[in-house]
Amino acid sequence: MKIDIFKIAFLIAVFSSSLTSCDFEEMNEPKFQASEEDMTGDNFKLGAFFPQLQDIAFPAQENNYQMNENLLGDVYGRYMMTTKSAWNSKTFSVYKAAPNWYSAPFKSTMTGVYTAWNEIKKQTNGEGINFAWAQILRVAAMQRITDMYGPIPYSNVESGDLMVSYDSQEDAYKNMFVDLTKAIDVLTTYVSANPNSRAMKQYDGIYEGDFREWVKFANSLKLRMAMRIRYANADLAKEMAEEAVGHIIGAMTDNSDNAKYSYSKGNPITVMWDAYHDTRACADITSYMHGFKDPRISKYFQESTINDEKGYFGLRSGIATVNEDWARQYSSPNILKSDPLMWMNVAEISLLRAEGAILGWNMLGDAKDLYETGIKQSFDQWGASGYSTYIADDANTQADYNDPNNIKSTSALSSITIKWDDAADLEAKLERIITQKWIALYPIGQEAWSEYRRTKYPKFFKVAQPTSVDLVVANRIPFAYDEYQNNTENINKAVGLLGGDDNYETKLWWDKK
Repeated sequence: MKIDIFKIAFLIAVFSSSLTSCDFEEMNEPKFQASEEDMTGDNFKLGAFFPQLQDIAFPAQENNYQMNENLLGDVYGRYMMTTKSAWNSKTFSVYKAAPNWYSAPFKSTMTGVYTAWNEIKKQTNGEGINFAWAQILRVAAMQRITDMYGPIPYSNVESGDLMVSYDSQEDAYKNMFVDLTKAIDVLTTYVSANPNSRAMKQYDGIYEGDFREWVKFANSLKLRMAMRIRYANADLAKEMAEEAVGHIIGAMTDNSDNAKYSYSKGNPITVMWDAYHDTRACADITSYMHGFKDPRISKYFQESTINDEKGYFGLRSGIATVNEDWARQYSSPNILKSDPLMWMNVAEISLLRAEGAILGWNMLGDAKDLYETGIKQSFDQWGASGYSTYIADDANTQADYNDPNNIKSTSALSSITIKWDDAADLEAKLERIITQKWIALYPIGQEAWSEYRRTKYPKFFKVAQPTSVDLVVANRIPFAYDEYQNNTENINKAVGLLGGDDNYETKLWWDKK
């Protein structure tokens, strides 16, 4: 009954929002031919569910973004730090988030995805291009959730009922690979026959109905997922990665392929630093960018003044801030309301391919070229100059963190440089690639957190106050607390699939390094 009530409320909301964002008469014009779009039924009735999937695949609404990303991935990924003095003792950064905090990503994503996905599946009979598109969005959302919690409900969520058994994370990944590969095949066949079709343009906030770009995104997501599991299942990782890169359409290769969402209310990160005043730059990323003399720092963060000193200043993760006004002196993200919300960029994909190349995988390029291409793509994305000087730098390393208020300053941890070195050992090459990928991923904190857990790079400062667990960042977050009341038998089995206790310390299946 809870799901049915939510569904009714959702349908009303999504129908209303779609009417306000589109011209009603234009929506009802017979624009689409059924034979071209491989879809039956009313276009609007089906299409109206896709904005919901996009809004939650990478949460865009400000409250969802805050609870899913800003207080979690942005903090653990060491891009940002919270400013609220009242949160010092209960944030994710010190492993004491309140139950409603660590439950929010699961609850909002599961309901948001599956109310829309189930309706699309029903209307398409689980077939055709629009169901394939919905599958890609579902996988994008669920991969984010499994990388937070571990086991998740996935293969058994086939109706409106969410109180079902959980897949182990290994099974979830394998099932997502199957779904993603099938969706890629369906869309590849379609775009080969209909290269100019934009049948669902008005419902697509990422690629304006260009399914060829969705194939590139899906292959890029497949590559990201493949690399995520390489320490847990090297053979499957290699197979999936080479499939993604070697596909006839392939993965992202240019900044024009970047997946970025123009949310109707504006970029939620602006709300975090401006309207809420809740977030500032993290010391980890500013220390690396200062050390590398990285010209992107002025693109990433706003200059601030502390004690008459101007600069780009970051807060230590987990610091017990003096008060909110004090913390707000530090640099804000340089992200404006009009900026699209980045889901995935081509720089990440080139640097994933560079990692595959050092392992001997067929990534259609050698490691050095892919590494340097990824950095250049990031510079181009941000409109930064100085790329040639940057990649030739074989001297500069991470800088010491010198806090302008002389609180919690600390020494640099990494000696890795920027310039590619073919003679370096495999681990040094990996640290170099991941460090640059982490910088290029900004501000996608969820991926930064996951890549740190997977590789242990880049080297992060310890939490700036004593904690009850000895972790640099959390290995996972606890399961949603109300699952223990509403889905008791299945959540207890899910804990058994973890291989450890339901806490911040237990490692995920793929975290094997």
